[in-house]
Amino acid sequence: MMTPVIAETAAPKGERTRRAILETAVDMASAEGLEGLTIGRLASGLEMSKSGLFAHFGSKEELQLACVEAAREIFLSEVIRPALRAPRGIARLRALCEQWISYAERKVFRGGCFFDAAAAEFDSRPGEVRDRVAATWRDWLAMLESAARKAQEVGELDPEIDPSQVAYELNALVTAANRSSQLLEDEAAWNRARSAARRLIDSLAVARQS
Repeated sequence: MMTPVIAETAAPKGERTRRAILETAVDMASAEGLEGLTIGRLASGLEMSKSGLFAHFGSKEELQLACVEAAREIFLSEVIRPALRAPRGIARLRALCEQWISYAERKVFRGGCFFDAAAAEFDSRPGEVRDRVAATWRDWLAMLESAARKAQEVGELDPEIDPSQVAYELNALVTAANRSSQLLEDEAAWNRARSAARRLIDSLAVARQS
């Protein structure tokens, strides 16, 4: 498992402590759930006092929300920013899928994709935590949709297809692979997802004239 790096270390000591706490918290929450993440549980795991943790997070919900934001920043670092180096068009759409598969397959979090786990946990629980998780999912789908639309604009993707449908199908493929890996311990699921994503994108590509 890789250790997530939330930010640079050249920050004030209090901020570095908070980031170190969150690195442990998001990893723990990915495997055991945000609801199972308590100040006492985290303090014990970090060998810190509860009062020390309360200085950074005044409530369980504040800790949960901070975890969601920390996980979002890690997702941006591991998936979005590397993919944006690819040129606009099909190359970027492929890069987004590959970076997401790689992030989950490498177990940046030991529970697999943090947001897939959080979505399953909070999908029917109203509240601010659910809203933050849902907002991150919407942003991710919008990113995939935008990449598909840009591929249409540069003439690389079928102009008749619905970019939101492309985003939905690619998202479904990788989410299914994450579930298979975590629940069924099927590590071959990642290569199946890669193959399926490539096949889907290739099937929608506009043939180049020689």
